[in-house]
Amino acid sequence: MTQTLSAAVTVGVVAAALLAPVQVTAAASVQPPVVTTNNETPVLYDDEAGGNASGDDPAIWVHPADSRKSVVIVTAKEGGLRVYDMGSRELQSLPATKAPRSDAVAGRYNNVDIAYGLRLAGRRVDVAVVSDRYNDQLRFFAIDPAGAAARTPLTEVTAADQSFLFNPDRAAVEQEQTAYGLAVWQPRSGETYAVVTQEGTTTIATVRIAAIGGKLGYTDIRRRAMPSHFRLPDATTWVPCEEPGVLPQLEGVVVDQASGVLYAAQEDVGLWRLQLPLGPRSRPTLIDRVTDFGIHDVYDSETEECRPIDPNAKGYGGNLLAADAEGVDIYYGRGSTGYLIVSSQGDDSFAVYQRRGTNRAVGSFRVTGVGGVDDINGSDGLAVTNRPVGTYRQGLLVTHDEPETGPDVDDERDATNFSYVSWGDVARALSLAVDTRAGNDPRLR
Repeated sequence: MTQTLSAAVTVGVVAAALLAPVQVTAAASVQPPVVTTNNETPVLYDDEAGGNASGDDPAIWVHPADSRKSVVIVTAKEGGLRVYDMGSRELQSLPATKAPRSDAVAGRYNNVDIAYGLRLAGRRVDVAVVSDRYNDQLRFFAIDPAGAAARTPLTEVTAADQSFLFNPDRAAVEQEQTAYGLAVWQPRSGETYAVVTQEGTTTIATVRIAAIGGKLGYTDIRRRAMPSHFRLPDATTWVPCEEPGVLPQLEGVVVDQASGVLYAAQEDVGLWRLQLPLGPRSRPTLIDRVTDFGIHDVYDSETEECRPIDPNAKGYGGNLLAADAEGVDIYYGRGSTGYLIVSSQGDDSFAVYQRRGTNRAVGSFRVTGVGGVDDINGSDGLAVTNRPVGTYRQGLLVTHDEPETGPDVDDERDATNFSYVSWGDVARALSLAVDTRAGNDPRLR
């Protein structure tokens, strides 16, 4: 069943939300602290020789008994999926094969998240859930319980002929406004959902993941539109500048497994909070705004870029998120404590907010490479866990890096990869709490 909700937020409602004070922290006047990393995955090249592999989004699977066997799973778009161990060594490379459907084309894997303990063929399995842009659907990959010790950590278990998430037919899918950002939500035992965003629009969808014919698929598609234009305090209406026919899209999403609150990064707007399930009463709140929020731009068709109408305009933005606002994840603490981490792609930094209450801004940090590893630039997706994994005893942050640089990288090719960052180092840099006893893993509830 597909249910479309008429829950698009009115301009008046959004205007009221935007009159709240902008988040201001000490990071506005000083450079953010720097943490270091010496651990990164092998380079991926987005060209024919490299299998058109362009890194985008990571997820961390935590082994329930031996953290050394935990793995990192990442999307490489047309290059499929990669699986790495805790030392960033590649364990498996899966091509973006055709989806199991009658009208299938080869996939393009955009985002990935982990669902724990799904019932499939009479057993419990952990699953990597992946958004496939070229087929506008979800793909499912069972994770071998041996994790990093397995010969083939991932095996596809996608049910045949799943519904398109956002489009009525294959002809519409070919326009590529398709499945994009992704997060898993497991509110209680026996219930697993995915939240998916649509490329080039403001639409968010939720689906219920279900076993279908011994494989995994989804039912009960619900959709809603997020805001695309905003009433400003100066009585003007601001529409984020995009290409013609494109709306300000969302990609990075995460669901707080304890509260059911969805956090979504709208790339050219800021960070939203929205209570699940989707419905007329789930009204979005804009937690923070990108730095150039409210600055009126015009699209230049020759340069294919936006430029401000008034170069001296100040706007109504915050100070932590430089567009694009991208990856989002949660470092869990006990109760409602913990932190939201958001990649601020425009200035190569990471913003941190409290998980509880009104999600007060804490600050931001940057990541510098050492020991032959390069600095993190242009981060897209990220993942964080508070669980001890491998040598990362206080938790691990994994983040996309683009462009990947260094003496062994061919700078004539489009290069990406992923870096591993100790949460303990982040916590010390920003005076944050460390709590390895809680988490979002249903196996530990």
